[in-house]
Amino acid sequence: MPFELSVPSTSGQPLNFTIDLGQVLYILGANGTGKSSLLQRFYSNHRAMGRRISAHRQTWFESNAITLSAHSKKSTETNMLNADVHPQSRWKDDYSAARASVAIYDLVDAQNIRARSIADAVDDKDTELALELSKKDAPIKVINELLRLSNIPVEISIQESEQVMASRNGGVKYSIAELSDGERNALLIAASVLTCKPESILFIDEPERHLHRSIISPLLTLLFSKRADCAFVISTHDVMLPLDNPEARTLLIRGCTYQNSNVLNWDADLLEASDGIDDQLKQDVLGSRRKLLFVEGTESSLDKPLYSLLFPHVSVIPKSSCRDVEHAVSSIRDAHDLHWLRAFGIVDNDRRSEAVIAELKAKGVYAVPVYAVESIYYHVQVQERLAARQHEMTGADAGELLATAKAAAIDAVRPHIQRLSERVIEASIRQTLMSRLPKRSDIAQAKPIDIAIDVPTIVAEEVARLTQACDDGDLGTIIARYPVRETSALREIAVRLGFQGRTQYENAVRKLLMDNAEALAALQALFSTLKADIDAA
Repeated sequence: MPFELSVPSTSGQPLNFTIDLGQVLYILGANGTGKSSLLQRFYSNHRAMGRRISAHRQTWFESNAITLSAHSKKSTETNMLNADVHPQSRWKDDYSAARASVAIYDLVDAQNIRARSIADAVDDKDTELALELSKKDAPIKVINELLRLSNIPVEISIQESEQVMASRNGGVKYSIAELSDGERNALLIAASVLTCKPESILFIDEPERHLHRSIISPLLTLLFSKRADCAFVISTHDVMLPLDNPEARTLLIRGCTYQNSNVLNWDADLLEASDGIDDQLKQDVLGSRRKLLFVEGTESSLDKPLYSLLFPHVSVIPKSSCRDVEHAVSSIRDAHDLHWLRAFGIVDNDRRSEAVIAELKAKGVYAVPVYAVESIYYHVQVQERLAARQHEMTGADAGELLATAKAAAIDAVRPHIQRLSERVIEASIRQTLMSRLPKRSDIAQAKPIDIAIDVPTIVAEEVARLTQACDDGDLGTIIARYPVRETSALREIAVRLGFQGRTQYENAVRKLLMDNAEALAALQALFSTLKADIDAA
């Protein structure tokens, strides 16, 4: 029994798809992207078979017993159904207390119906039917199983006068009204799901409210398995929840268009379960823009804040190494289901040949024309602009600042010429070795393969090159070509230009890029056609 869902799109072409019984759809987006409005729209179109669990649900109980008669309960449900189709139900709920009461009523009623069915079978001396009916667990028993598996040490039971009680670790029973906020929330969600009619579609808005993800994730997974006869649509901020259910699809919501207080359309994409990418890449995609830029480094490294400024219309995602960057870009570009994504990558130059750089670029990966990201922060043009700013603020002579910084930086590099030279040729030697590894055709010929690399000569040439750069005062080449971050050179530059240290200097660089469009454009030009390619994608 498929449920038809349609999302009015900002592109003008609606996004139409179906969800069948046993399937799960997550609606994922940040605050203000219209997730709750979309969920309410879906519910309004399927109210006949729908059950809605609101984000602003009340999590406290007025009583631990049934407070509604059968007639008042039915009347209350009708009123709630009528209210829930109105747009204002997204932010206002006149029946918040009644929903908790209805959940308790349904929980007790399901227990009673099961007991009566078994009793009737026994009275009719139909032992076989009684045994068959007893095999189907009551919602209370299922809830206790779910709570236990969800790391909540609480057991629910129904006592005299149809009071719903709780006990912790087998201790004294107490009213469910005394449960913690999170425990009551888990109970309400579970009760609402387990007592709905078969072939229903459930709309759950922000289930993570009041619950830690270590609880809500297993709880939802278990509920899905217990109600395979239903369909689920869940709205959430938590990017990890869809990953915990790999068979689920995810509707990514990036924004919406309002007319007064109503949403007209959404900027959305559907991420299928069978997208062919691993969980880590899927996590990168969830919550990101349509354009992704994978870079080397970590969340705390210098790469991400710099590239976020240089390329403001993409989601910058750090990856540990150049291989990880290449894998991420190729995986997304090769995934048919992710056709709406545009992936790019930036890797350090590492002395790659022009042929290798061109090959990488064809795959969407751009090799930075410098040794590492620090070479961009401390680029000579950046130093010149910061020196000019210091002159404006303090009156210091910009030329003298730059000359002092250059001299101090080169002096810091000289003692490390041998080591820095060896470091920069390490990657190029490895690449040379890899390029000379025998291919299948070479092996088939069964001929000896000799690979010889004159390491001493290569090192000596590099030492001579770096020594000459130091003698010539060519700080630009030194910063661009060598790992000067392994010396005190960068700190010397920062201090000589009037900053307390590298951190303050690097913050000033980012502030410069925010304020100065010319400086921003100059650094963007270092990346070949990447800026233009991103804009055109």
